[in-house]
Amino acid sequence: MFVTEPAADLASRRCDWVDLIGESEPIVNLRQEIERVGRTEAKVLITGESGTGKEVVAKALAARGPRANRPFVPVNCAGLTETLLESELFGHVKGSFTGAFRDRQGKLELADRGTIFLDEIGETSLRMQGVLLRFLELGEIQKVGSDRGTTRVDVRVIAATNRNLREIVAAGQFREDLYYRLNVIQIEMPPLRERKTDISLLVDHFLERFALANNRPVPKLTPEAMALASAYHWPGNVRELVNVIERLVASRPVGDFKPEDLPSEIRNHNAIQHRPVRERRRTVADDLYKRLVVNQESFWTVVYPLYMKREITRHNVRDVVGKGLEAARGNYKIVAQLFNMDPDDYKKFLNFLRKHDCHLSFKEFRTEQPRDRAAARVAAGRPQ
Repeated sequence: MFVTEPAADLASRRCDWVDLIGESEPIVNLRQEIERVGRTEAKVLITGESGTGKEVVAKALAARGPRANRPFVPVNCAGLTETLLESELFGHVKGSFTGAFRDRQGKLELADRGTIFLDEIGETSLRMQGVLLRFLELGEIQKVGSDRGTTRVDVRVIAATNRNLREIVAAGQFREDLYYRLNVIQIEMPPLRERKTDISLLVDHFLERFALANNRPVPKLTPEAMALASAYHWPGNVRELVNVIERLVASRPVGDFKPEDLPSEIRNHNAIQHRPVRERRRTVADDLYKRLVVNQESFWTVVYPLYMKREITRHNVRDVVGKGLEAARGNYKIVAQLFNMDPDDYKKFLNFLRKHDCHLSFKEFRTEQPRDRAAARVAAGRPQ
């Protein structure tokens, strides 16, 4: 999470200095990446679980670049219908749709010479993705319902998503050309469970922040309560931590907080903290699937030779195929794309699977996959 400090001298420094709270290695590396990438004009795709602070990283990037003194305009792509999102981005003219009572300037025009932040880009429709792609290629906008000429704008684009875009590209739900347009530089946000040494710093910071905001003495967590907070899995990441601390401060005007003051999910973390991740030993199929989906290696160079040399079993191949079917919702053509095969290899792929009894029928897929869906998500890099 981040602290925003007003810059003392905008002319000599930059607007909105944004810094990270934490001393863990992931946070140190993230700070360095922000400093390096922020100075450029490159498009950035920020990935990571919900609540990790993707928008604040986007603000930090904008504050460090040549557009620091220009507008930073965020747009939540998941919170609007397709029509409203198009209007939000490009603007509209009066009467272009129900509720358009007057002309309206779009966020892209408002962000001219500044930065536009497209949050939850993975939730946009395919048609809207095509509209965005055209804008990225030409830099031109046309208001919804307008028959006039286009207007050119100059913006830096930063996008964010909590979804695995590569996976939904393979599933046909996201345009591959738009993905590569946006993913010039990728920054991955670390979940809070991977930087547990920062939890106590975050807790102390937000205790102070909310106490001072309410004109109250700054409280502490007792050592026992802090130990529970540090051990908790925090599935909602920093956003969840902030909400917990705000509730604590609002619940009592004075005094430190003991274990019994914490929410039940934190007090009982030993019973539930591992449930979202399903910690277990990684399988051969997990590693092979990761090489296919994350490293973009081909089925024919990864799985096929190992099987033919008897270094992996039929069961391993069936597991890998099952994971692919889970991601592709049972569509073998999409599995072939996901496994980085040429389009002409589809029949060859099916013939191989049938010949070696590795082909999963719909019934087999539905019965075998539910037991291991969480593992497939972990292997593919998707958040739980």
